[in-house]
Amino acid sequence: MKTDFSLAQLADPAIRESEKILRACVHCGFCTATCPTYAILGDELDSPRGRIYLIKDMLENDRAATPEVVKHVDRCLSCLSCMTTCPSGVHYMHLVDHARSHIEATHRRSLADRALRALLAWLLPNPALFRLALLGAWFAKGVTKPLHRLLPKRLGALLALAPARVPAPSVSDRPGVHPAQGPRRKRVALLIGCAQRVLAPSINEATIRLLTRHGVEVVVAKGADCCGALTHHMGKEALAHAAARATIDAWTRELDGKGLDAIVVNASGCGTSVKDYGFLFREDPAYAAKAARVAGLARDVTELLADLGLAAPVVPTGQAIAYHSACSMQHGQKIKEPPRALLRAAGFAVREVPDGHLCCGSAGTYNMLQPDLAGELRARKVAAIESTRPDAVAAGNLGCITQIAGGTGLPVVHTVELLDWATGGPLPEALAGRPAFGAVA
Repeated sequence: MKTDFSLAQLADPAIRESEKILRACVHCGFCTATCPTYAILGDELDSPRGRIYLIKDMLENDRAATPEVVKHVDRCLSCLSCMTTCPSGVHYMHLVDHARSHIEATHRRSLADRALRALLAWLLPNPALFRLALLGAWFAKGVTKPLHRLLPKRLGALLALAPARVPAPSVSDRPGVHPAQGPRRKRVALLIGCAQRVLAPSINEATIRLLTRHGVEVVVAKGADCCGALTHHMGKEALAHAAARATIDAWTRELDGKGLDAIVVNASGCGTSVKDYGFLFREDPAYAAKAARVAGLARDVTELLADLGLAAPVVPTGQAIAYHSACSMQHGQKIKEPPRALLRAAGFAVREVPDGHLCCGSAGTYNMLQPDLAGELRARKVAAIESTRPDAVAAGNLGCITQIAGGTGLPVVHTVELLDWATGGPLPEALAGRPAFGAVA
């Protein structure tokens, strides 16, 4: 793609990187075939190629984001399916992230939009506040249920996503060290996350049990709480960078102390962001080296377990599991086989989901900001999953788990919860009462 940036514009590192990405695009249109929003809307501007043209025009002419640009960029899920499809290696993720930060800096949204985005950016990365908000949402759901259809769509979507109950805080999420069982094979830090530890503390608990059972010492480092992904993808760079720096500092202290063999992430959306820290802080003299060091050690929990080798199952398995590969897992991190291989090694019958490359509609805060599109994508995903007639669904990202579970009666659990149960841990709560898992109703 021909570009026309001035030398003054190219002095800006963000513009320079985006210009390089734009020049890689050859207009082939392969991306349109795998773009979820283009599949639904059929609008070229709601495809990666269309958004690239809009972003190019906006950046090249150094103009504020227009309502049209904002509309189509907001509709992008950042699922990155286009990056898997692209034969030219266009790094769409970095381009759309730049566009979002430009939108945040130059466009004034409506009061309602600004308020909702500010609320999400404030609540979700703060576990204590998020827990209080969920308790309030639980109460509001009961009070407003008769009027639910009269609420604004986004408010209704937020209330619909609130869980039926809020789990108690887990001791596993407190800073500390969880010793390996038997001879220590590795020492790793675990990202406990922000929203995940409030909504599903069982995931971190299962991860710690599973890793320590396999000879891994697990460190929960003080200050390594939020990766910054949620705010980063909303274009709120200052908030995202602050969260990332705090987490980088916490892990650097461990690295410089007793050392780490890896930094383990069990939410693939967070993992994609942590692995990109080197790029994110490339121009920051104080953090460039530290961020690159952390990014180089980051691994999804299934990557680490694949290297360690899974212990033989100790309970009867063989259940049919539909494996949902989160977009951030398959497109963002390019991890495809390890989760499937581990589930098979645990004795499960893994069933592939038709059109598995398409997003479920979660995408961080997308299902709260774009509820209509997210709802249609969930309906498509659920239909595809249910067509495989599984006993349960496994996924490696909490957002996907929450999104899919809201549209099906099938139990949806994290991959590590199944692996933990198969190798000696407790039965995941979502599977209780399911005859296929040997539970009594």
